[in-house]
Amino acid sequence: MTMSLKKAMIFAAGRGERMRPLTDTCPKPLLDVGGKPLIVWQIERLAQAGFRIIVINHAWLGEQIEASLGDGSRWQVQLRYSAEREALETAGGIVQALPLLEDHGASEVFVAVSGDVYADFDYATLNAHAERLQALPEPGMHLVMVPNPAFHPNGDFGLVDGGVLSLDAQPRFTFGNIGLYDTRMFRDLPLGTRRALTPYYRDTIAGGLASGELYEGLWENVGTPAQLGELDQRLRVPDGGR
Repeated sequence: MTMSLKKAMIFAAGRGERMRPLTDTCPKPLLDVGGKPLIVWQIERLAQAGFRIIVINHAWLGEQIEASLGDGSRWQVQLRYSAEREALETAGGIVQALPLLEDHGASEVFVAVSGDVYADFDYATLNAHAERLQALPEPGMHLVMVPNPAFHPNGDFGLVDGGVLSLDAQPRFTFGNIGLYDTRMFRDLPLGTRRALTPYYRDTIAGGLASGELYEGLWENVGTPAQLGELDQRLRVPDGGR
């Protein structure tokens, strides 16, 4: 029986420096694109894919995120918030959120996505990968890769042998900031530690425990006001991003 993913995490704690001055008064995930906040597009897609619990970490202007999104009932999901006084980066943010991701300390395979990514990705397609990860004796990960965008032409990791990630194989693709992780991977990191996910990617790939897939649909890592404007125009064209 295929496992059904129920929990996701959206990283929303960053300051969004390259988005200033827009982010001086509004957290980046709440910036409007195509008629709704960037993060709402993600919540809707996760809800459509059957997710029921979505954890959102926040730091900069986080109270605005909670006030805007509420408890999630309008999307038939439960939103849980992990407030950080100072942004703990991605791995540190996961550690802080572990009590919200796990039920009674039981390990969990969950989806995590950056709050500044827009993608037409169907999260339900990750169920089979989650089932495989759940059965591994050691914690692994599955990363969604995308064709290299202009701002990142050299990519991040290679993708070989029907979905195995490699640190040095060609061709290289860019990590799309959508990943499946196992909470067991983060239990040794002390609470409150600032730590990115990068060393976890490298160690897990080197250990042969990281799979990947190439997604070639609409995907934007919205980093600048110009990128936000371009995506906004694209989504306002009929069927442009829906």
